[in-house]
Amino acid sequence: MHIPPFDNQNKPIVDVDDPTVPLNYFNIVKLKRGEAFEYQVPGYETCIVPATGSVDVDVEGVRFAHLGNRGEDVWDGEPEGAYVPSGARAQMVCVSETAEVFVAGAKYDKVLDPFDVREHDLVQYGSDDTKTHRKIKHILGQKQHDKVGRLLVSELFTVGQGGWSGFPSHKHDTNRLPDETRHDETYNFRFKPNWGSGLQMLQRKDNEPGDAYHIVDGSTICIDKGYHPCCVLPGYEMYYFTILGGLTQRSLVQYFQPTHAYQIETIPGIKDMIAKFK
Repeated sequence: MHIPPFDNQNKPIVDVDDPTVPLNYFNIVKLKRGEAFEYQVPGYETCIVPATGSVDVDVEGVRFAHLGNRGEDVWDGEPEGAYVPSGARAQMVCVSETAEVFVAGAKYDKVLDPFDVREHDLVQYGSDDTKTHRKIKHILGQKQHDKVGRLLVSELFTVGQGGWSGFPSHKHDTNRLPDETRHDETYNFRFKPNWGSGLQMLQRKDNEPGDAYHIVDGSTICIDKGYHPCCVLPGYEMYYFTILGGLTQRSLVQYFQPTHAYQIETIPGIKDMIAKFK
């Protein structure tokens, strides 16, 4: 499902028990200097990630000062995040001129401890020749595995100008270990320059026609099932904020589309990328 960009007025874009991706939660919060925003999501663990600007974060009395260091856009600096346990009350106060903050969430009942993430885990794979060159910055990744319930949070960049992400096509909509796990997924896209655009495919069955969505700067995509590669127009760079929420476990097991699975062997570094989502 494609949700075109709109002024959400700091209200969830993907709320609890969403009919398409019930395991996910997503909000975009926009603040000016000195403004505060407080939230609490029972039954969902969340992660606060400033897209731009900086905020002071308080999670039930645990403070994380000056979270976020980016200026103009998501290409201007490195990501930082703060983990908020399920149902905990969190407050953010803008300490820059403005701030745009992503709040990512996954359904999870147990209450863990809050923590901040100041250094991300970086993975690069693909190549310009295969049109799959990509950089992934894991905010809640392998390093935080024992500190998080079901939530995976990453930032994905299509390197260069034009190309494909999420290829070879894969899905993760059915719990059938060891071959596949059920993980709902939500994206928010940005383009550089911001008048760029791209395409999100969603193919329900191998070798049968699927759906395609025209994605623009600020588009949100909710993926419940099916194979889902995406691409950006030549001459533009693409970024997407990625939320994964597992049904029964945090580790993601992707099932690659049989028609294209052989290209796992032809795309440089993709096996390391797959391992980093475990």
